[in-house]
Amino acid sequence: MAKARAARPSPAIVVGSGPNGLAAAVTLARAGLVVHVIEGADTPGGGCRTQELTLAGFHHDVCSAVHPLAAASPFFQAMDLPGRGVTLRTPKVAFAHPLDGGRAGAVAGSVDETAAGLGRDAAAYRRLLAPLVRDAGFTLPDILAPLRSVPSHPLAMARFGLGGLLPASLLARRFRTPEAQALLAGAAAHAMLPLTAPVTGAFGLVLMITAHSVGWPVIEGGSARLIEALVAELISLGGTLETGRWVRSLDSLPPAQAVLLDLTPRQLAALAGDRIPAWHRRALARFRYGAGVCKVDWALSGPVPWQAVACREAGTVHLGGTLAEVARSEAETAEGQHPEHPYCIVAQPGVVDPSRAPAGCYTLWGYCHVPPGSGVDMSGRVEAQIERFAPGFRDLILARSVRTAAEVEQYNPNYVGGDINSGAGTLWQTVFRPTPRWNPYRSPLPGVYLCSASTPPGGGVHGMCGQGAARTVLADLSVAARR
Repeated sequence: MAKARAARPSPAIVVGSGPNGLAAAVTLARAGLVVHVIEGADTPGGGCRTQELTLAGFHHDVCSAVHPLAAASPFFQAMDLPGRGVTLRTPKVAFAHPLDGGRAGAVAGSVDETAAGLGRDAAAYRRLLAPLVRDAGFTLPDILAPLRSVPSHPLAMARFGLGGLLPASLLARRFRTPEAQALLAGAAAHAMLPLTAPVTGAFGLVLMITAHSVGWPVIEGGSARLIEALVAELISLGGTLETGRWVRSLDSLPPAQAVLLDLTPRQLAALAGDRIPAWHRRALARFRYGAGVCKVDWALSGPVPWQAVACREAGTVHLGGTLAEVARSEAETAEGQHPEHPYCIVAQPGVVDPSRAPAGCYTLWGYCHVPPGSGVDMSGRVEAQIERFAPGFRDLILARSVRTAAEVEQYNPNYVGGDINSGAGTLWQTVFRPTPRWNPYRSPLPGVYLCSASTPPGGGVHGMCGQGAARTVLADLSVAARR
């Protein structure tokens, strides 16, 4: 009599294949679970895709383009990225911030190198950044830690918190020169909040610390290479990926050991329907989304003719002028206005990666902040800001591709209203994200978890939200996690 074959265990299902969804899937698969990833779009990646958005041969990062958090991430540091075909290219200048008259502040190399370019603010820059960069090996893993926990190095975190809890507008008072103030403002404005808001100082400091400790690299060939590496590892571990299938309800999923959603609280509520208790539905409804972005990609016939030399060597350029100008732009956005002179983030991967465009040509990537859900095309205002600091820029444009905030959400439903961080980075949502629960990844539904950037530690390509959710699943299943 033939022996009955043991039934294959139900898989763990991950809905969404952004960096966090794939990080969750890989973490589960490393522990021996059978994992199936379902992606609505035709290709995996979420906010980490590369496409020919303008002209043939010009490869543009659709959303994320510059990866300091990937370089600092414990999850990605544990991966053999070079072995999976991922090459990080780090520009000499992490980021620069031009001012009128051909001046610019620039963060490059060590703290001392950067301070040397800041004139009478050299000593103040060293006092603020040197201890934080020295402690980076202690603090960055805690800042990127997936769970709320006691810091492993409390004194180092306390030093960081002294400045990080402050609004950037207040922290900037440590500097006297427009260049140093602008550097902090440009980094802090990544928070997509008014610079008078608490913890905007932390956003600026984290990005400045990473600039000195790991750099602000781009990925050779495009950000999609990182997704390809994650998918390759998942498949090598026996996992599977299904694309082109939008999940409309949790009830449509097959039986699973666990379901992990690389989705925001809004999508969780929609997929779960009446299965979610009323109290938790109210808590999810209180989750705040942030400002949107209007994203522009350009195909250029040559490099951007920045007046400031430092900007020509920078992978990232923050535009907007002085601290006061950047603060005004972010305040206007928070008030529901479209700034006439917006703060802009511009990435120029061609500084270190010539493979992105045909010989002699370049790609340029940029966005500005806008009110949530905006349908306004801001490309003219963004180009005016570039032209302000790089006269002749418009003459180089071969083609452009524009996505308004409304279109950004259509591209990726996780970007509610065009919010690429999947939730506002307010003080409350830094501590309680997405809801006030000790373990932020568990939902009230047995076996259902959130693993998106709406959970700690928040937005950015670092995979730590996915790893944190996956480790919660493994703990609940009494399965040991593996590196």
